[in-house]
Amino acid sequence: MASHDFLAGRAERYERIHVQLRDLIAGRSPNLTAAMATICAVLHAKMPHHSWTGFYLVAGDELHVGPYQGPVACQVLRDAGVCIACLRTAQPVVVPDVRLFPGHVPCDPRSRSEIALPVVKEERVVAVFDADSHRPAQFTAADVEPLRKILSLLAPYL
Repeated sequence: MASHDFLAGRAERYERIHVQLRDLIAGRSPNLTAAMATICAVLHAKMPHHSWTGFYLVAGDELHVGPYQGPVACQVLRDAGVCIACLRTAQPVVVPDVRLFPGHVPCDPRSRSEIALPVVKEERVVAVFDADSHRPAQFTAADVEPLRKILSLLAPYL
C-alpha cells in the first residue's frame, strides 16, 4: 500500500482497531496494565508506520515506561521531550519532525516523528500514550481523535 493510500485510509483503520480493542478489553482485561498492553499490541501490529507504541506512567515529575511494543525504550523521562510536554500541558503533542522539537529525547535515534496523548483520570494526567515512526510526518492532528477514542477504553481501569 502506498504511503498516500495508507494516510487516506487511516480513519477507517482506526475505527476497525477501536472495535477490535473494545471487544478485547471491555469487561475482559483484568487490570489497567493488561488493557494498556493489549492496546499497544494491536496498534503496533495494525499501524505499519509505528516503530514504537506504548505508555509512560506518571511517577511524580517523571514518566516511567509502561507496557509497550518496539525497540527498548527510555525507562525514565524527566525534564524534556515530547512525552514530558504532553504531561505538562495535558494536551496531545504531534511532532512531524522530532529533530526540530526543542529538547527531544531520542530513545531510538531512528525515530523521525512522534505523537503523544495524555491519559487522564479526574482531570489529572496519569499516563502518556506515545507512538513513534522512523518516517517523518507520519502523525497529524487527524490521529488525535481516533487515538482518544481508543484510549477511552481505559477509563474503567483508571
